[in-house]
Amino acid sequence: MQVNKTVHILLVEDDEVDATAFQRSLKKHKVINPIVRAHDGIEALEILRGQHTIKIPSSPLLIILDLNMPRMNGLEFLDQLRGDDSLKHHIVFMLTTSNDDRDRIAAYNKFISGYIVKSNAGENFMSLVELIDDFVICVQFP
Repeated sequence: MQVNKTVHILLVEDDEVDATAFQRSLKKHKVINPIVRAHDGIEALEILRGQHTIKIPSSPLLIILDLNMPRMNGLEFLDQLRGDDSLKHHIVFMLTTSNDDRDRIAAYNKFISGYIVKSNAGENFMSLVELIDDFVICVQFP
């Protein structure tokens, strides 16, 4: 049996400008990992559970998650993700405008791998993209 080593990225982001900037930064940094975008937590869960027209392999998968979104925000999404035995293993980085300690603590309590404030991520999210690229290269996924 051949194991798929390509790490897919699920970007859960409602803001068009931020999503476009993130995707452009990936291209600029020559990160070739496949990326799928969900506009909120509900759509992301539908994609992960195979209930959406967009299909994505379940593993290896890295989730980049916005905190403030309509319908289902990032923390609500994490509650659902971590409560689902088939999804709880996914690696999640929070990407948000919130620099509030309460949000950061709440996110880390839901076992995220990192919390990145958009204003600190650097022009065109290059710092985040470099982090993701290094993470995907160095980390052994299950």
